[in-house]
Amino acid sequence: MKLSSFIIGLLLICVSEASAQPGYEILKDVKKIDIPFEYKNNLILVNVTFNHLFPLKFIFDTGAENTILAKRSITDMMGVKYEREFKVLGSDMRTVLIAYLVRGIHFRIEDMVAPSQSLLVLDEDYFNFEELLGMQVHGILGADMFKGLVVKINFETKIITLTKSGSGKALPDGYKMLPITIEKNKPYLETVIRTQNDTLVKVKLLLDTGAMLSLLLNTNTHPDLKPPPNAVSGNIGTGLGGFLTGHLGRVAALSLGELHCEEVVTNFQDLEEGMDTTMMLGRNGIIGNGVLSRFDIIIDYPMQKLYLQPNKSYKKEFKFDKSGLVIIASDYLLNRYIVHSIIPGSPAAIAGLLPGDEIKRLNWTPVGMLSLEQVQQTLRKEEGKKMVVVVKRDKKKQKFIFKLKKLI
Repeated sequence: MKLSSFIIGLLLICVSEASAQPGYEILKDVKKIDIPFEYKNNLILVNVTFNHLFPLKFIFDTGAENTILAKRSITDMMGVKYEREFKVLGSDMRTVLIAYLVRGIHFRIEDMVAPSQSLLVLDEDYFNFEELLGMQVHGILGADMFKGLVVKINFETKIITLTKSGSGKALPDGYKMLPITIEKNKPYLETVIRTQNDTLVKVKLLLDTGAMLSLLLNTNTHPDLKPPPNAVSGNIGTGLGGFLTGHLGRVAALSLGELHCEEVVTNFQDLEEGMDTTMMLGRNGIIGNGVLSRFDIIIDYPMQKLYLQPNKSYKKEFKFDKSGLVIIASDYLLNRYIVHSIIPGSPAAIAGLLPGDEIKRLNWTPVGMLSLEQVQQTLRKEEGKKMVVVVKRDKKKQKFIFKLKKLI
């Protein structure tokens, strides 16, 4: 076993052993818990009260084995003891990051109380969620908080419901059941995708509510998982450690039992040759909220079953940015929008925009009146729509005009 796998394996064992409050204990006195959430930029956000005092915002993340606090300043302020230091492998599978184990933290999420929770605290905020969301996010709520439970996520009512396992109960009305496996507290689905050249590929995918994307495929885990000819290169998402690079394209279809999603926007990530992939547990990729949000979802962790019921978003087109701009939020108030990167050959690149440009107006609307999500939605509008973008560059304002174009 390579050193990176050993370090992460040791880390997960230590955190698991330190958890004094397994998920199923949370429901020992009640039948169910309803947790309201916000849905921003394809992420599920829940309000957490940290150690009876701090109101924080965490991402509800089925793709994370452990709960993580991204803001060390909070535990520093509270004088929390850091018991051990660990090296953690980032989402790019090569960057080594520093985290600390802390114990005995009191968590409250609505009626869900974990009185003595163990978690990881990052040495630095390696996530930088604020840049991507335009709002404060303090960490991720991992499966150590809800393992052993049935988790229902309703993206229309924006409610997460936690109950005990319903073994022996009939299939919920209107739902389709798919078998899954729970490995290291994370749910995996074995299914089939159809590529753009009509090749059927069997894949093992992580069901990840902490992923903003629709579908991610690791290209060198199967010979037929290749970006289509019209794929574009660029930032394909973000994770622990920052932005991930790769290619953006589409697969013709993703099968979910009897249900199918077509022309799914897909992020293709290359893993470096010789990279240790032990901790990936043989997966070929990730299903994120761009797909999951099209269903009412029930994950029965004890029975290892997934239930899906299509909602009104099921048949909607999978949209992708048509400008080529990757925009992040900046400044303390997160109300400055900066061009992080630009897809080569895109309308914005041809028009002359550059990384580092600060967007001041979008179609004559001051961006201070728009959320980052609204800015991004505007850049996904119909092909051919005219965009007028005013930016600040080198203390001077410049205007750029281009038309949106379908890139993938």
